[in-house]
Amino acid sequence: MATYKEVNGTAVQNYAGTYPGAVDGELWYNSTATTFQFQYGATAGVWATGNNLNTGRKTMAGAGTQTAALGFGGQLPPAAASALTETYNGTSWTEVNDLNTARGYLGGAGTNTAALGFGGSPATAITETWNGTNWTEVADLGTARYRFASCGATNTAALAFGGTPPVTAITETWNGSNWTEVNDLNTARRSLAGAGTNTSALAFGGQDPSDSAATELWNGTNWTEVNDLNTARAKLSGTGASNTAALAFGGNAPDGSKYAQTELWNGTNWSETSDLNTGRSLLAGAGTNTAALAFGGSPNAPAATEEFTNPGTITKTLTTS
Repeated sequence: MATYKEVNGTAVQNYAGTYPGAVDGELWYNSTATTFQFQYGATAGVWATGNNLNTGRKTMAGAGTQTAALGFGGQLPPAAASALTETYNGTSWTEVNDLNTARGYLGGAGTNTAALGFGGSPATAITETWNGTNWTEVADLGTARYRFASCGATNTAALAFGGTPPVTAITETWNGSNWTEVNDLNTARRSLAGAGTNTSALAFGGQDPSDSAATELWNGTNWTEVNDLNTARAKLSGTGASNTAALAFGGNAPDGSKYAQTELWNGTNWSETSDLNTGRSLLAGAGTNTAALAFGGSPNAPAATEEFTNPGTITKTLTTS
């Protein structure tokens, strides 16, 4: 008789509580309740059109949630660096105070009232913190770079990894005062995406130099290579609360066209879900893998905003007699 792993490709996950990364048809062991649980009835997530940014641009950074987001920096057509900052309340974007240093290809972390903006093009190490009203310059990154990935839940705890020039695997963590270099990615690459926190992160996609599907998981100390994206791509965006629950969307195709493909990460595998309404690359993201925001991008620096909602699933506890 075939085992669960032979049929489904993975072993039963051991998770303390409800497993947030579970997909339809997945079984796991809830070590808190000491029961087996099964998820079913999942439906595909949906992208819905939201109100546009006030100023369309590409290579922006994003922070916050689907209903309370911050978009900052980026490039105006064709490639002029921007310092513009806009805040999203779930309905509309409002322009607020600018970054001190205009730049594109920068990293972002935090919330719409406590964010961090760092790095950018041309290659810089400048870091700025946002308090809900103004940006203030703080300690620089250890390595000036752009086209890297970033994540972090607040402006006092962030992670920066990968990037260029030259193409690098360098990873740095921010503690609210300073950046510290920690263990490198396994694969150096640029134009990748990230999700999670500075102790529980995911790095995916990018170029090394060809388009990559590689995914790496960060546990606060080391990067470990895990299962690849279904579609190799660079210049994509990502959101997610941890290294067990992430969303990847958009990106650049080898022929120059723009991907609309969206993939969900459950801690073990990527699965395709509903596409963006508008395929694009060099876009920004905010939120989680069940309530995400995508905005800006390329081509033509659109102002378009889209909201992703995963309708959810049903979890059943299995009993034995």
